[in-house]
Amino acid sequence: MMLFELFVKISISFSTLLRSFLVLALGLAMSGIQAETPHAGEFQEQVGEISLVLGKAFIEDSEEGRRAVSVGYPVKVGDQIVTTANGHAHVRFIDKGLVSVRPNSRLEVVLYDYNAEKPEQSTVKFNLIEGVARSISGDAAKSARQRFRLNTPIAAIGVRGTDFVVSATPETVRALVNEGVIVMAPYSDDCSLDALGPCGENAVELTGESLQVLEFNDDGSGTTPAIYERNPSLLRNEIQVAAEESTDEQQGTDAEQKAEGSEIYVEGVTSLKISADARLLASNSPDSTTDTDTVLDDYTPSSPLVEEVLKERQLIWGRWSWSEGQGELERITVPYAEARDGRERTIGDADYGLFRDQQGGTARVEAGLGVVGFSLSSAQAFYSSDSGIVAMQVKDGALSIDFNQNTFSTELSLEHASTGLIDFAAMGRIYSGGYFYYRSADQNVIGAVSLDGREAGYLFDRQLENGGIQGLTLWDSQ
Repeated sequence: MMLFELFVKISISFSTLLRSFLVLALGLAMSGIQAETPHAGEFQEQVGEISLVLGKAFIEDSEEGRRAVSVGYPVKVGDQIVTTANGHAHVRFIDKGLVSVRPNSRLEVVLYDYNAEKPEQSTVKFNLIEGVARSISGDAAKSARQRFRLNTPIAAIGVRGTDFVVSATPETVRALVNEGVIVMAPYSDDCSLDALGPCGENAVELTGESLQVLEFNDDGSGTTPAIYERNPSLLRNEIQVAAEESTDEQQGTDAEQKAEGSEIYVEGVTSLKISADARLLASNSPDSTTDTDTVLDDYTPSSPLVEEVLKERQLIWGRWSWSEGQGELERITVPYAEARDGRERTIGDADYGLFRDQQGGTARVEAGLGVVGFSLSSAQAFYSSDSGIVAMQVKDGALSIDFNQNTFSTELSLEHASTGLIDFAAMGRIYSGGYFYYRSADQNVIGAVSLDGREAGYLFDRQLENGGIQGLTLWDSQ
């Protein structure tokens, strides 16, 4: 009997010990699971990183507020990338996608679920709250196009392509495609903010081959689409910029660390193909055939500047080719062979190049220049539309370069009867070698300064609703 009671007691003790062990093991397992499963907002997996920063850019979220970012800063789902007036940031995502957030913009990473083993099951969603952003698709968007979405304040954008630019305000959204296809549609019962992929209801498709801008407007009575032509040069310019920026990132260098003496070549910022008959359109009245010599004034010379005068400058504009009648509209350029005599090309496009006297040395701008203000010396500008090409008046201008902060700002006042008064303004960065540029969805500036900081020149363009403005400038320090 005693042996039986002892056996029972041992069995009960063992059972109790086993239960305790199981409870302890289960508790440890549960605590481990809880440790690996964070509460909402406690932890988010990194989905990308900042790969380029110009000016001031920040990341905001509900947990940590606003933080200034630099190259290598992690980007997570729920983050908003915010830029100031001079800010520009690139985000390189884990699937090799790239998003460029332009100045005065705010972009939210809503979802970024990339499945490397089954990329067709990936999900990508952005919200462009305001400003301008460019999206170059990575493996996720390319493989799961029906699960990619970019929301804007008034319309949703899906993709069947890889490279597009969007500009958004509370009332207007504009998009252009560099490569591939996008589908944009206003919000409705069939196109909600929460959905993924392109919407089918009231959708408009835009391709890169169309060289057009797609615009949606909300005037309070409903959202309406419009399509208009854009300058084909903007397409080439955006692609060239992407190639340059991608090269910088792959080499692990900031865009501000340009090699000294390297030229900046932008494909087709100003691309005017003027026929012999186009000179009749150069007057300030669309219906007039008055010669331009009696019309153009202010900073647009009434006749071409003498080559000997231009060649006395440190900076001179050269033109690659001259078609019949083209010289009738050129005011501040000389033939390519004349411009390159004793000079090196700095910046340019398919038609023009800005040549600089290197003074027998390397492309190094003098140190200690500080802030330099420039006065407009001369300029030429054209407005091109379906009606033809007309010469514009350049009535006023200002240019300021801060060599301490490596920034520039500029303004131009242009006018023609077809366009009215146009105020052109831009600001951006100046880089090693004295090169500077600004780019947005609808306008561009690219230029250079002389090595002593006393002269400057830039070419510019701006897309209007019914055409485009393109031009060249020359400046002298004050």
